[in-house]
Amino acid sequence: MKKQMKPLIVVKDLSLGYGDRVIVHDANFAINRGDIFVIIGLSGSGKSTIMRSMVGLLQPVRGHIFIEGIDMWATDADTRTKIVGRFGVSFQSGALFSSMTIGENVALPMELKSGLSATKIHQRVREKLNIVGLDGYENLYPSEVSGGMIKRAALARALVNNPDVLFFDEPSAGLDPVRSAELDELIKNINRQNGTTIIMVTHELSTIMSIATNAIYVDASTQNVIPIGDPRGAIETIKNPQIVEFFRAGKKGGKK
Repeated sequence: MKKQMKPLIVVKDLSLGYGDRVIVHDANFAINRGDIFVIIGLSGSGKSTIMRSMVGLLQPVRGHIFIEGIDMWATDADTRTKIVGRFGVSFQSGALFSSMTIGENVALPMELKSGLSATKIHQRVREKLNIVGLDGYENLYPSEVSGGMIKRAALARALVNNPDVLFFDEPSAGLDPVRSAELDELIKNINRQNGTTIIMVTHELSTIMSIATNAIYVDASTQNVIPIGDPRGAIETIKNPQIVEFFRAGKKGGKK
């Protein structure tokens, strides 16, 4: 009998908010190692808020986020820092520093954390830029490259410390369909080749159906989280009207 692996991340009874405003109530879901896990829902539903808490930027109102059994918000600060150090994060805008070159932006996390020599940092930067198709662009500034290239550079920066878990917030936002599909393929290749667990916030149906292996839906009307599983297998059996409408609207939006 095949031994079932324990989930890498378990979210239990998680409630999140800002000040007195709670926007996600009692969320429960699990993420397996090697998943491409997608958090979906309408704008303003709390998708990015969930991701912010998972990467250590927003303390829960209540509840737990377990990383390999360690409750990251109940443990000490040093342990939480070590947990977060295993993550790579790529924000929606790319969040590159405009005064730094592409190479300097990608190198920054290593300069802050790795203790590697300047030569090894440069080698790693070239390696990661090559992975995302930006080899030779390290001396250009963000203002000198396209939006798609900025997204790729941000991905290279998120990869530079060889994370176990890679987080994306709306990676395809602002990209045309061709560039969006190219980024989807790049994310799939990173997952397949390195075994990196991917956690992504997106509302792009094409991305969801192309790369997701597991998903949750954040219901803005009830402020609850609904596990979906693999959306490609679940789409024909989903009964929740909010999720059905989300996928139906996404299909209409994809038509030309």
